[in-house]
Amino acid sequence: MSKAPATDRVTETRILNDPVLGYAALPGIADEMLDANGQIRPVWRNLISHLSRMPEGDLQERFARADRYLRDAGVFYRTYGAQGSGERNWPISHVPVLIDGKEWEAVSKGLVQRADLLEAVVSDIYGENRLVQEGILPPALIAGNSEFLRPLVGVKPVGGHYLHFCSFEIGRGPDGNWWVLADRTQAPSGAGFALENRVATTRALSDIYGESHVHRLASFFGAFRDALQAHKQYPEDRIAVLTPGPANETYFEHAYIARYLGFMLLEGEDLTVVNNRVMVRTVAGLKPIGVLWRRLDASYADPLELNQNSHIGTPGMVQALRSGAVTFVNALGSGILETRALLAFMPTVCRRLLGDDLLMPSIATWWCGQKAERDHVAKNIEKMVIGPAYSRLPFFDDNGQSVLGSSLRQTAKASIGDWLSSEGAKLVGQEVVTLSTTPAYVNGKLVPRPMSLRVFAARTENGWQIMPGGFARIGSGPDVAAIAMQAGGAAADVWIVSDKPVPKPTLLPPEESFTRNMPGSLPSRAADNLYWLGRYIERAEGALRILRAWHLRYAESADPGQPLLADVSRYLKAIDIDMSKAVPAPLLRNIDSAIYSASNIRDRFSPDGWLALTDLAKTARRFHEAVQPGDDASHATTILLRKLAGFAGLVHENMYRFTGWRFLSIGRHLERALHMTRLLGHMSGPEAPDGSLDMLLEIGDSVMTHRRRYNVATARLTVADLLALDPLNPRSILFQLNEIRTEVEQLPNAFVNGQMSPFYREAMRLHSGLAVMTPEAMDHEVYRKLEQEMEKLSDILGQTYFS
Repeated sequence: MSKAPATDRVTETRILNDPVLGYAALPGIADEMLDANGQIRPVWRNLISHLSRMPEGDLQERFARADRYLRDAGVFYRTYGAQGSGERNWPISHVPVLIDGKEWEAVSKGLVQRADLLEAVVSDIYGENRLVQEGILPPALIAGNSEFLRPLVGVKPVGGHYLHFCSFEIGRGPDGNWWVLADRTQAPSGAGFALENRVATTRALSDIYGESHVHRLASFFGAFRDALQAHKQYPEDRIAVLTPGPANETYFEHAYIARYLGFMLLEGEDLTVVNNRVMVRTVAGLKPIGVLWRRLDASYADPLELNQNSHIGTPGMVQALRSGAVTFVNALGSGILETRALLAFMPTVCRRLLGDDLLMPSIATWWCGQKAERDHVAKNIEKMVIGPAYSRLPFFDDNGQSVLGSSLRQTAKASIGDWLSSEGAKLVGQEVVTLSTTPAYVNGKLVPRPMSLRVFAARTENGWQIMPGGFARIGSGPDVAAIAMQAGGAAADVWIVSDKPVPKPTLLPPEESFTRNMPGSLPSRAADNLYWLGRYIERAEGALRILRAWHLRYAESADPGQPLLADVSRYLKAIDIDMSKAVPAPLLRNIDSAIYSASNIRDRFSPDGWLALTDLAKTARRFHEAVQPGDDASHATTILLRKLAGFAGLVHENMYRFTGWRFLSIGRHLERALHMTRLLGHMSGPEAPDGSLDMLLEIGDSVMTHRRRYNVATARLTVADLLALDPLNPRSILFQLNEIRTEVEQLPNAFVNGQMSPFYREAMRLHSGLAVMTPEAMDHEVYRKLEQEMEKLSDILGQTYFS
């Protein structure tokens, strides 16, 4: 299995009694690492032997490396509670779960059969309906199910398949056999997190991973990507991941998968249906979508025919499906397969549809809508957990909706039969799960924790393919209910280990053959967010430059009432920046707004850029609470300006010069031009206090340039010439308008039928008008009118590209 020598019995005994590892299996519970005799399974020996030889400090440093990677990559999971939602750093359990390759072959075979069975069931439910007609499935279980979407009955998917990507929650019971705890067909989540778990874990255990024959994950995603490409009916069709948006608990994964596979990430508002075809609104006009990998629940996809209260869907989507113009992954309505009560009927359904027994059984389930089943559940209540029949979650995920029979009082147990008789059709009884345990590193020791595996299946051109791994959900305590991520559970990488070397595939094309693909069309919403990201960043920088100049002068006099400082304070108040704090709250809001805009385009935003932004926000908040006016504040604003410069450098040096970069750049240049126009209009007039012109040069980062270019002292005309009209000064208004004009020329539809677009024409007019001005003509009224025209230019941009 590896280069390390096999661990002998003496070494195993030492490992199991190691004061650092200190691992001891729980009695009567199957353990992934230890066999029935309490000995380390062969597949674990290499890893555990390595861990036992590491000093505790080294081990903690390795695991800290994995945590640092996840933080830097911005991996998060959204949690919900009484105080609202919040982002939780992705909770990784650092010790991977190891499974022998031969055992995994049996697991994969069982799950492939399961995927085929689910496809046959959903095809029957929305097609011939034989299972209900023959009495195999109760009619009430289908007709009363909120996931049964009647408008989809009789709608055959393009390509003939309802399911393309599934996941399964599986667990190992006390007898060592695997069981299916839940099926995931609605919008299965976790595949992207599985990739991030793998990267983080290999950062910590790179040497062990490198010498172990662990199956890679890239081939699984590559095969699925190729299968989705094959579903496109027209060459111009695009593939997209359809997300509910940043408020969703797994939004990070949606963005990560889209970026990893090179697909567009879209929300419902990005789409429209025209002549039964799904189109995406882009800055170049409407473009066709051929394949949608949806990550939102089906009922929200179309407010016209499904859930009328949905604000995240696209009207007309069901009609597009009827016309066969788009492929959904998975088909709308397939979420009915997740119904917990269906598990009770799977053995019979499998024999009816596939002519065989289930290779991997479901957790024992009884639907209480039938008398015999109700009686069985009531009689064995001590061994049961009772929960909603239509729930799509295993009981440890359903936020306490299920009731553990053994926890009921005697009076409640005595009346359980009456409850089941009156509400039985809405309830299921399930055998209490005792899941196997796996090692988790807690407080410097390995301890056993319950776990379940989330395994993924993708339909490829060669049939169903099972991801060689997935991720394990690890309980935060010994209770099975602690597995739920919302309840504090963690996630571990899963290594499928072979006894011989394994291929090392990638998603890159072979070196001898490649095609240079141009980036896809930019959705209007993404362009809007990029534009405002540029504006908010520049707005924050402009405010910081003013604040730094103010605090430098305050540090010399400690008198905020002196004319220049009082005048600048009034200016700041006019643009909604109060001076109650040295680093004021409105500045934090600008930075937060930039982060919000960036969060809406995570698929197009580099991890380094995200890290730079979040680091800027953390530093600004720290300064907001602690910094004092004067020299302390000027030093703090200098630090923040350096961090902003670092972000700007990342954008300038690393971002691909395509349409998205142009909108971000236009936003920055327009905001900088507005900032300088307002300042010049306020601080360069005849009534401006003494020192205003020098302060203007300092804010415009042009003090040294002014000294070199002009042989006179600071004057209104020289300042106007340098900060308003100099085409070579990167802080001047004319420079910004010149850059905007250059970028506009490269935007889609800058010319329409040989004529300038309204936005291009306005940008040219604004630039030309300023270019012919002289310093003598630049007065308060000119600056005021110029500001209005630039605001108008922003409005025209929005009407042209964002509407």
